[in-house]
Amino acid sequence: MADILVISGHPDLSQSHTNRLILDRLQQALPDLQIRALDQLYPDYHIDVASEQAALRAAKVIVLQFPLYWYSVPALLKKWIDDVFTFNFAYGPEGDKLRGKALQLSFTVGGPAEAYTPLGYNHFPIAQLLQPLQQTAYLAGMAWQEPVYQHGMVYIPGIYNTLEQVQARAEQQADVLLQRLQQLTAA
Repeated sequence: MADILVISGHPDLSQSHTNRLILDRLQQALPDLQIRALDQLYPDYHIDVASEQAALRAAKVIVLQFPLYWYSVPALLKKWIDDVFTFNFAYGPEGDKLRGKALQLSFTVGGPAEAYTPLGYNHFPIAQLLQPLQQTAYLAGMAWQEPVYQHGMVYIPGIYNTLEQVQARAEQQADVLLQRLQQLTAA
């Protein structure tokens, strides 16, 4: 499944209890898969645009794997999108380089599902928070896929969740994501 490119947008993957587990599971199940860990490639936030665009061109399915930060993507992933999805690459008169490629979001959400309802403390459903990313996919002519995510993925020792709980949820998310990727690449 060399057609799959995963962009890891976690700002410090070495400290992750869930995103790292999901990526490890993907790599084990799909050894040909390419993972670009932005925190390791660009700790200085200086994105190699040509390299990133070449990786995107070669892929059939693009996965953005990240923790939901302040109702959006982490800063490094946002900068990656800003720098890489350029005029005449992702949009514009000649901006067809991503057209038809599947965009699959896979992300972790710290808070519980009930927090993302009109009466919950975050007020907005996840689908509404993702609209800017969905519009980015549409503008680039990409095939937007239903996102894969889990709630309750934050672990604060002795305060919030246990490590076993969040890792079990990450395993579930990895299973769903693997099934989705197999479907997308079988088409």
